[in-house]
Amino acid sequence: MSDSGHAVELLTTHPHTSGPQQQGTLPIHCYKREFPRSISRSSGLNRHLQHCDATIFHHHSLWLRTLHYAANAVRADNDRRLVISPRGMMSPWAWGHHRWRKQFAGTWIHPGAFDLVAGWHATSEIEADDIRRLGFKQSICVSPNGVTLPQAEELAAAARHWHKACPETTSRPTALFYSRFHRKKRILELIDLWLRVAQREWLLLLVGIPEEYSVSQITSHVQRQSGADRIRVFSGADVPPPYAVANVFLLPSHSENFGLVIAEAMAAGVPALVTDTTPWLALNSQDRGWCVPWEAYGATLQRVLSTSQADLAATGSRAQGWVIKEFSWSRSADRLVEFYRALPGRSIHRPS
Repeated sequence: MSDSGHAVELLTTHPHTSGPQQQGTLPIHCYKREFPRSISRSSGLNRHLQHCDATIFHHHSLWLRTLHYAANAVRADNDRRLVISPRGMMSPWAWGHHRWRKQFAGTWIHPGAFDLVAGWHATSEIEADDIRRLGFKQSICVSPNGVTLPQAEELAAAARHWHKACPETTSRPTALFYSRFHRKKRILELIDLWLRVAQREWLLLLVGIPEEYSVSQITSHVQRQSGADRIRVFSGADVPPPYAVANVFLLPSHSENFGLVIAEAMAAGVPALVTDTTPWLALNSQDRGWCVPWEAYGATLQRVLSTSQADLAATGSRAQGWVIKEFSWSRSADRLVEFYRALPGRSIHRPS
């Protein structure tokens, strides 16, 4: 949006650092999180929004104190509009997970914010359906995340890093899981499934941001299942993405509003096997990859791992061409700008 000449500010929070930054034409303001950090409380961000002259306030995620700040800024001026990207938090699985915490957040962390929403941003038709299913009647813009094609030098540097960190990736075909270490991603189920059905010459590389599970907890689970010679576990914090050493990408999530890592894997030329609770059914068209129910995941995984490396690479190449064509940042930005322009005036939209 900024590159297209629109006046945009990106506001964010961080556990430790703060200060202004600049990325091209885009000003970025980072504010320090304060206690309790888990809800992104930040008095600095709140002050910024109180003096902000923007007309569109687009908030990402739910259940955070930052949404309360954005809602208060919109309340202060009838010409302002609030847009929210739920980022997968309205899927049936996510909405029901720790439901009491969400009820608490809706009452105490950002009270009344949903009443002020002029429109929602969904990254897939599945996510738009999730929003409607909860009874919200505001306009919804379906605009997927953009994907940037990695440069050859980036992939080469990443390959060097991961060949050194995990030397087996130089000699064994490698399946990659790269996402948060969270039960939503079915990571423990994937480990158990892998040890039951995967061919022994294949390596499963698990790389993720520790969240609900730590690296040591995942490693302990692997060892208890006698899988230490077939699975390797690493933190994904502050290291390059490992797509360059993968022959196939695996993500059997309970739900994904978009699944950016799926698109990133394909942009790097890696074919993906995902569950049909992600919005990637189009993978099944024109041999771009595999999107199947969890019940069929094991059988499909066996079939994929039996595919020749040349055929896997060809599938990855088709997926890469499709992603480059369909998921550009400029295309996504244009959709959102048109959506902002068409937003209605202030009214209360309560779910039925």
